[in-house]
Amino acid sequence: MLTLASKLKRDDGLKGSRTSASASDSTRRVSVRDRLLVKEVAELEANLPCTCKVHFPDPNKLHCFQLTVTPDEGYYQGGKFQFETEVPDAYNMVPPKVKCLTRIWHPNITETGDICLSLLREHSIDGTGWAPTRTLKDVVWGLNSLFTDLLNFDDPLNIEAAEHHLRDKEDFRNKVEDYIKRYAR
Repeated sequence: MLTLASKLKRDDGLKGSRTSASASDSTRRVSVRDRLLVKEVAELEANLPCTCKVHFPDPNKLHCFQLTVTPDEGYYQGGKFQFETEVPDAYNMVPPKVKCLTRIWHPNITETGDICLSLLREHSIDGTGWAPTRTLKDVVWGLNSLFTDLLNFDDPLNIEAAEHHLRDKEDFRNKVEDYIKRYAR
């Protein structure tokens, strides 16, 4: 699956056999981000939560992938939620950019796909934001947890959804189920 990994191995082999630098060296260089991603994607695939699936539309571009989360408990059980992740060139000094592609009624995800998850913030007041020691595995596990233990009604991004839950939990549950039927199957 990791065709970029085989490219890296091939490039490392070529480095050892070359005695002089050529003009094509710059086209063969692999970014630090891509070297990190080869390692992190292998670790991620080996430690993926059972409710998650990762898909790489282009196996040569590990910096762009889709995540599907299918919660098996809680309000969102039975839904299938798609996320698009793009890892910027400055990774791992900056966090990946993640967007929810599935319309959802959630206090921490807007209906347009913006996500409130502290580890996706470059700067965080509470100290739980992005740090270079974090990995894609942390991002995937964090997104998965937004449907269970990180579901946060006290610090919402979608204030209307959070207030709806406070006003009428049963009606909130009904609206979530309606969104799942309409958008997340």
